[in-house]
Order: sequence, then structure tokens, then C-alpha cells
Amino acid sequence: METTLGPVEIAGFAETHGEQHARYPAASLPWQPVHTVYVPADRLTSTTPADWGRAATELLDRHLPTPEAFAAVFDHDGLPRVAAKLATEPIEDLRVDFEDGYGVRPDEDADTERAAVAIAAMHAAGSLPRRWGLRVKSFADGDPARAIRTLDGFLTGVIRNIGQLPAGFTVTFPKVLMSAHLGQFATYLDELEDGLGLPYQTLGFEMQVEAPQTVLFLSEATRASGGRLRAAHFGVFDYTAACGLPPHEQRLDHPACDHARNVMQTTLLPEGIELSDGSLAASPASDSRDDVLALWRRHAQLVRHSLGNGFYQGWDMHPSHLVSRYATTYAFHLRHYDEYQSRVRAWHEQRQEGGVMDEPATVKTMTAALTRAHHCLGIE
Repeated sequence: METTLGPVEIAGFAETHGEQHARYPAASLPWQPVHTVYVPADRLTSTTPADWGRAATELLDRHLPTPEAFAAVFDHDGLPRVAAKLATEPIEDLRVDFEDGYGVRPDEDADTERAAVAIAAMHAAGSLPRRWGLRVKSFADGDPARAIRTLDGFLTGVIRNIGQLPAGFTVTFPKVLMSAHLGQFATYLDELEDGLGLPYQTLGFEMQVEAPQTVLFLSEATRASGGRLRAAHFGVFDYTAACGLPPHEQRLDHPACDHARNVMQTTLLPEGIELSDGSLAASPASDSRDDVLALWRRHAQLVRHSLGNGFYQGWDMHPSHLVSRYATTYAFHLRHYDEYQSRVRAWHEQRQEGGVMDEPATVKTMTAALTRAHHCLGIE
């Protein structure tokens, strides 16, 4: 082919291309928990995961004892799968809470030591969730010393009792109102890692997005954290309060929350940061069937909203939430599973499936959806 300029070298291309791969790594989908369960530090025991599983199972057995009753609430026949999950792995990600769910207490040191012992006992019993960790107090409160003392004491106790830091650890860093706090916390983690004799970058953390000003600096969050930022969790109640919304509008499916989550997706997801939605701060109003079913239906509605908007993880605050979390998540991943398998197979075989002409980007999305289903459902 005849050209005008011939071979041309684009100045600076190699450097730019390298920066692109460093900042926006090729998409990968490792296992991600479907939820994070927050338990106040003073209530944590070595049997907390099993206790939550039993409490959820009792509610399920009492109010939805048959597949027909289950399907009437959750619109699919997933009772055996949910019951098995509650019996074997009720909590996928456990967070010991020293912040809002715990408050300010004079005995935080003692609770920190007890929590470390409980984690060690779970590890010895084989019941420590695949993800686990703690939420420290916020630097925004003006007293970082309390947060870092608790983190230090907790990790020191866990490693002393176990002899190592078990896999899956993370720390939740709440109410990040200044981007500088990310770098300050990361610098402290450097020092703590060195003091504990842990390999570099062992300690990662997840930030909470709980204020409009936080949304404004999300695009720089990964760099500000020195590469230690692993996830971002949305905090619905602090965020909606900061937006001036009245209490009855402080809900996950409010448009203001959708906007914040969209910004999280456009700024953090391309950089490989995991995203999680927030919680429903409600439990059944009573033990009556009507109240329990009302809670499950509302929670399921919010979980569907999160899943439909690309947030595959959320917070659970009460054992009842485990039922609606797993029921709704399983239904979501199974609803289009067979269809996606057929369409992906047809695309690779260079043929149409059902009259659909899929674009490569759609095929990538369907492949990712199948991978998430495999992770969530244990499908090989």
C-alpha cells in the first residue's frame, strides 16, 4: 500500500502505553465475597459465624419451610442451595467493628484483645471466613491515635495467638473526608508492616465513600494510597445525611446514591479496585411471619438494585439478611446463566444464537457474568 509519510514513531507512546497498563490493568475477576458482615467488637465471639448461620436457618425453617413458600417470596426455587450455604459458610466476609457499630468506649483495648483471641479460635476451628478484618475509627474524628492503636493491638494479638497472619485480612478505613488521610494511613501501614515482620504490601485496606467531598477525589484515591487501596465501600446513611436527605429517603436505591456509585465505577473499577454497596439498617420488627417476610422482601429489593447496577457485594447487619442476600444473589446469577453460556459459545464458534449479533464488549460482559456465577455458586 502506498502511504505519504511511511513509518512514523509516535513520540512518548511507549511511556504512555506503560502507564496505561500500570494504572488500568487487564480486567481480572478473582473471587469476591457477596457481602461483608459487620459485628460490633464487644459482641464478637469465636462462634459468631455459626451463630449467625443458625439464627438465619431458624428464621428460614420457621417462615419458609417449603420450596413453594420460598419461591413465593424470592421468585425462584433456591431453598436447598440457600439452606446449604447457611449451614456451611454463612459469612463470607467478617468485619469486627470498632467504629459506628461500636462507639466510643473506655474498654476498647480489652475488646481489641478479646477480638484477636476470637479470630484465633475461628482460625483454629476452621471457621474463619475467607475474608476478615476490622473497621477502625475514622481519622475525620480528629484522633487517629485511637484507630492506629486498635489496629496495632488487633494484628499483634492475632499474629501472637496464631503465629502468622491468616489469608484474607483487610482493614476498613471509614469516613475518608480528605485525600491526604489515604496517604497518611498507608504510611502508617508501611511502618506497622515492618514492625510486625510482614512482607511489603501485605496490609491492604478498603475505604468508605460516605460524603460528597469524597466522591470528588476518588480518581486520585489509588495513587494517594500508595497502591494499598483494595476496595471501596459505599456508606449510604452518612452519604445521604451529608446530602441533606430526610431520614425516610436515606435508602440505597435513592438517585443520589446511584450517582455516587456511578462515580465509584467510573473512577475506581478501571483501576482494579473492588466495589461494595452499603446496607439496610433494619431487622424484622418482630418474630411474626408478616414482619420477617416484609424485611426479606425489602432487603431483596435493595440487593437486586445493587446487582442490577453492577455492585455485587453489600453489607449485612443482621442474621435475617443472610437469607435474602443469598436467595437474591443466587437468583440473579442463575437467571441468565444458560443463555449467556449459549451466546458466548456461539460467538466463539462464529455463529448467531437466537438472532442476536453480540459485540465483543457484550461477550466480555457475559463471560464476566459467568465467572461471577461460578465464584458465587460454586459451579465448575
